[in-house]
Amino acid sequence: MLLKADKNKARQKRHLRVRNHISGTAARPRLSVYRSLKNIYVQVIDDEQGVTLVSASTKDKGFEQYGGNIEAAKAIGAEIAKRAIEKGIKEVVFDRGGYVYHGRVAALAEAAREAGLKF
Repeated sequence: MLLKADKNKARQKRHLRVRNHISGTAARPRLSVYRSLKNIYVQVIDDEQGVTLVSASTKDKGFEQYGGNIEAAKAIGAEIAKRAIEKGIKEVVFDRGGYVYHGRVAALAEAAREAGLKF
């Protein structure tokens, strides 16, 4: 009997493997990405203190469009960069959450870079 591989378990294993090497500090916090089928969520996290400094998602009140496409990811990338720069955060470490750097994840990262974040 053949068993179908669980994609989310594989993603979580990749995420844990990457997290052994990536950690956010007060000087360079971690930009963490989570994407579901319908939404995308981003947080800027200081792992030393265990605190979320800034967050943005397609579920926020001011966001009106559909959250599961590249245009939404670009909008959220620009929004997280704007909020982080307002808090004085200019440099981050990018944590793609075990996802392939492609599509929505890449669009979010590029939009955040264009809006002023460095990583």
